[in-house]
Amino acid sequence: MQLPFDPQSATRIPGENWLKEWRRGRASVAEAMPTPDTDAEEWRYSRIADLPASRFIPVDSADPTSSGIVPEAAAAALEALGEHCGHIVTVDGVITSAMGCADAEASGVTFGPATSADPLGPADAPSNDAFSAWNAALAPTPVVIEVPAGAELDRPMVVVNHVSTPGVAAFPRLVLRCGDNSRVSLIEVNVSDDVAALFAPVTEVVVAAAARVSHCVVQDLGPQVAQVGTLGATVAQQATWLAGVAQMGGDYARLRIDCHLDGRGAAGDVAAAYLAGGERMVDLRTFQRHQAPDTTSDLYFKGALADSAHSVYTGMIHIAEGARGTDAVQANRVVKLSEDAWAESVPNLEIENNDVRCAHASTVGPVDEEQQYYLESRGVPPDAAQRLIVGGFFDDALDHFPVPEARVLVTSRIDSELDRHLAPAGVGDSAGAPR
Repeated sequence: MQLPFDPQSATRIPGENWLKEWRRGRASVAEAMPTPDTDAEEWRYSRIADLPASRFIPVDSADPTSSGIVPEAAAAALEALGEHCGHIVTVDGVITSAMGCADAEASGVTFGPATSADPLGPADAPSNDAFSAWNAALAPTPVVIEVPAGAELDRPMVVVNHVSTPGVAAFPRLVLRCGDNSRVSLIEVNVSDDVAALFAPVTEVVVAAAARVSHCVVQDLGPQVAQVGTLGATVAQQATWLAGVAQMGGDYARLRIDCHLDGRGAAGDVAAAYLAGGERMVDLRTFQRHQAPDTTSDLYFKGALADSAHSVYTGMIHIAEGARGTDAVQANRVVKLSEDAWAESVPNLEIENNDVRCAHASTVGPVDEEQQYYLESRGVPPDAAQRLIVGGFFDDALDHFPVPEARVLVTSRIDSELDRHLAPAGVGDSAGAPR
């Protein structure tokens, strides 16, 4: 697979002079990055070689008539999330709608397009892979949320990314920077029309000392969209990043999650729920990097696969030499709803200090036969019993989602998918009742 992007693509995107200069620097980094290859461990088992990247073209202009437009799927997501403290909507990576709230303004929170290169980082900073590097070079309107020290918001901020154009390569970029002792929550929702497109988002979270961030990412893209995304957090002393990730849509849906615990007592927990049917593939890669003493991380992933769907999970816990007292856990559990579904699950540990506690767990298998027998012996029909078991299978993962509004949205989406794949005709409403 050859990526079709080049530095000239970056020069065609409009923007202020500082942004154009920053993009040029990032394009030089991207051009030097190796092409993703399944021989590399972080791409092993993936479908990246089959991704028709050459079909997709990045946005090179911002249509002024699009200002204020909120696509139907984005509007539905905002409505489902209820009251929130400001939102931004992007279409193909371009901001089309932004609305703040009085609480955010009173707290000094800024929420909108980047106005300088400072929050975006150095133009020559390294990237995890070619896709995240090209995101930096080709993001039309990077979004920056700045939360000052001591600020607290009781309602979540929301960013909805929508993919609308057939054949587009969309590169939304979001930076959340939280000051000391702040407390905020953020929900990202990624949706699309039924178009063939490439979606390569990057979200960077910086959590300063003693801050607390609750963060949920809900991916519900259309069946022809390929996602290759990156989510990363850097967590300082005594700070906490709690994340919930739902991967529900797309054709090939890849997300890399990096958590850097850089200060003593930092904590980073990620819960994930994913569900795929047809011939879709969910591809999740996690990197927990413990750099300081007494840091903690807990990854708890659950997935279900129907039809001929595939999933990949590879996780790495890295504990640096000076990270004594680390407590790190990762678990990935997958239930197969058909014999043709396939899952690869590979947890890894890299430990340079013996004064730590680490654990990892991985299971792949069908619906539990004992649970199925128990329900059937009490008169529950087989299909309805399987539906109840799988619904309950996701409950504890969803309980770890740190933003209630996102948890409700994801639960509803999982219920509708399980009804489609598992419930017999005529009993979907009862089987999908709130648990």
